[in-house]
Amino acid sequence: MKREIERLAQSLRAAQTFSPNADTSNTELYSRLIENELDAPIAQQVAQGVPLESFFEVDATLGRASASRAVVALVGPPGAGKTTTLIKLAARFGLTSRKPALIITTDVFRIAAADQIRSLASILGIACEVAETPVALVQALEEHRSKEFVFIDTPGLANGEMDDVADLAHLIATHPEIDTHMVLSASMKPADMARTIDRYAIFQAKKLLFTRLDETERYGALISESSRRGMPISFLATGQQIPDDLEPATKTRLIEMVTRLVSTNRNAGAAAA
Repeated sequence: MKREIERLAQSLRAAQTFSPNADTSNTELYSRLIENELDAPIAQQVAQGVPLESFFEVDATLGRASASRAVVALVGPPGAGKTTTLIKLAARFGLTSRKPALIITTDVFRIAAADQIRSLASILGIACEVAETPVALVQALEEHRSKEFVFIDTPGLANGEMDDVADLAHLIATHPEIDTHMVLSASMKPADMARTIDRYAIFQAKKLLFTRLDETERYGALISESSRRGMPISFLATGQQIPDDLEPATKTRLIEMVTRLVSTNRNAGAAAA
């Protein structure tokens, strides 16, 4: 609650103090950024000439720089698309590079979750294991040292269930090899996105990965959260096609998404009517 009040106050202050110069393009840019749900303080500075690219970073590398292999964990809320995205990453980096890969699922909370990911892995011809406990996860990582890519799927839990994964979260947060990406739906409301990141902070994710880009027209919150948290954006995902609907995040792509006109199709439809 305190964080939300501070964010609201900051946005109001920025809106009140913004006074673009005679160039109306500044006003138009500011309005467009606000409509795209970019935080007002950032929108104000961009409209005044600060490059938008200076507010956020991108990093589509997999694995930690100090590690000899790529061990990637995806964490995030239910319905964010973690499992589908993990399969896309495994297909994109494991199969296409022809390097040995392994999928490990720790999601023993959802009914048939392990069976689902095992079936998808089998179709792709990628090895898959179920780790029911943090100890089992550590053992699997040690037993498969020959795998150059390891992708770890985690359960998506509601707020009241986070204590159930405390041990797993601690392991993922402290393991020297694991590169953790926070998976979020781009269609979430900005306030919900901020609260979800706070809730999953126990995993200490270092990157943000956004899915369901095709379900929204407003992408400002992606850059706002990246800027606020100091977390680079790694990948962007749209539909369900494996592995096609996945792309490395780039500043050019994100800036285009956040600065373009919103609701073009809806306005066009209204004009036609």
